Amino acid sequence: MTEGTQTLKDDDMRAEYDFTGGVRGKHYRAMQGGYTITIHKADGTILVKEVTPAKGAVILEPDVRKYFPDSDSVNVTLRSLIRLIPAQRKTATK
Repeated sequence: MTEGTQTLKDDDMRAEYDFTGGVRGKHYRAMQGGYTITIHKADGTILVKEVTPAKGAVILEPDVRKYFPDSDSVNVTLRSLIRLIPAQRKTATK
């Protein structure tokens, strides 16, 4: 896509966007606990939605997510790791 004299690629950012001093993942932990969305409708009403992660939801860190883009890839890998865990023996603790 061409805009003015600058050619944009999918992974390029416009020159006017400056994230110098920005902090990646600044709100990441807070988002894990849930968040509120406020929607201001054209008719003047306001809709507030509370969003919380589903029970059992696992949130992957960005560096891990690039290797596991979907649930299937995560589950396949974890199942292969589970097979490596030795069966635990019960020990008497008296």
